[in-house]
Amino acid sequence: MAAAVVTPSGLEDGVSRSRGEGAGEVVVERGPGAAYHMFVVMEDLVEKLKLLRYEEDLLRKNNLKPPSRHYFALPTNPGEQFYMFFTLAAWLINKAGRPFEQPQEYDDPNATISNILSELRSFGRTADFPPSKLKSGYGAHVCYVLDCLAEEALKYIGFTWKRPTYPVEELEEETVAEDDAELTLNKVDEEFVEEETDNEENFIDLSVLKAQTYRLDMNESAKQEDILESTTDAAEWSLEVERVLPQLKVTIRTDNKDWRIHVDQMHQHKSGIESALKETKGLLDKLHSEISRTLEKIGSREKYINNQLEHLVQEYRAAQAQLSEARERYQQGNGGVTERTRLLSEVTEELEKVKQEMEEKGSSMTDGAPLVKIKQSLTKLKQETIQMDIRIGVVEHTLLQSKLKEKSNMTRDMHATIIPESAIGSY
Repeated sequence: MAAAVVTPSGLEDGVSRSRGEGAGEVVVERGPGAAYHMFVVMEDLVEKLKLLRYEEDLLRKNNLKPPSRHYFALPTNPGEQFYMFFTLAAWLINKAGRPFEQPQEYDDPNATISNILSELRSFGRTADFPPSKLKSGYGAHVCYVLDCLAEEALKYIGFTWKRPTYPVEELEEETVAEDDAELTLNKVDEEFVEEETDNEENFIDLSVLKAQTYRLDMNESAKQEDILESTTDAAEWSLEVERVLPQLKVTIRTDNKDWRIHVDQMHQHKSGIESALKETKGLLDKLHSEISRTLEKIGSREKYINNQLEHLVQEYRAAQAQLSEARERYQQGNGGVTERTRLLSEVTEELEKVKQEMEEKGSSMTDGAPLVKIKQSLTKLKQETIQMDIRIGVVEHTLLQSKLKEKSNMTRDMHATIIPESAIGSY
């Protein structure tokens, strides 16, 4: 089947991504089941999350329900699916050894998606699709992002697959119903062995042996005399034979471990396989011929398409080379822009400080509040000066009156001293 080289944006065209690819271009194969590939990726994602123990570390701590096998493959509730998507993505990034803050429900979704994609690119994974594809919370791109993050988390914790251990299956023995009235061959052997062991364990005593021999001889002689004249009824004898006959029957129990049973089973299976092969061989031959013709048609069509699109492939490769060169120049220019942006921010901060100082000085120069305060202070000083002048005038007037009164008192005292002397001389 023809293979094409595309980026993750090719998932929109219904192509299936080959797993285990790293950074750069990814090889995908087109087929009739490509539209259902995201269901397979989603099932793999659930298994990887179980290996990372997300039920104990994430779901129980945040009181979340475990997602189903096709949770992110089918649209159910976009808001809930998007919340589960960025919660799982943040947890997987932290599991992969990168510090990533858990987004909140009311954060900007565009910023959250851009942060997740930047972390994905930092792992060396490609993400050449618009971020709006992740806003819905479901689809092939959501499954792809979470699957890549889960693989990086498993790589970080050093997870490796171990050799499988197969349980040992014990063959169950078939139980055969035994009748109590029937004696099995095994029971007969066991009784025979027990009798032999009992005889071996008994000690031989000569005196006892002679006495037993004597008694046996006497009993045999008596029995022989009794046998000569039988008193048993023939009808009773036949009834006794019919009663005891089932007990004398010996059955052999089948054992599943016997090689004869295995051989019989092998012959049965062989005959079944041969009969089934006769029916299916014709169908398989017909299917093989149809597949061969289809592959030949596909190969010839592929060669024709490759010949027709050779110049387009060359143009595409040239465009890819130009795109890589343009990206390198963009990265270089982006670095210079970042440095100049930093310098511009510093100059802007200094300019803002100078403007603030100029505004403060200008406001202090044009503000009339200090002048009004000075005028008010002068008016108040004038009022206080007038009051002080009035008080000074009052004090001077009081002082003048006191001086005049004192002078009049002195004059009166002087006249009082002169008058008595003249009066005394006249007498």
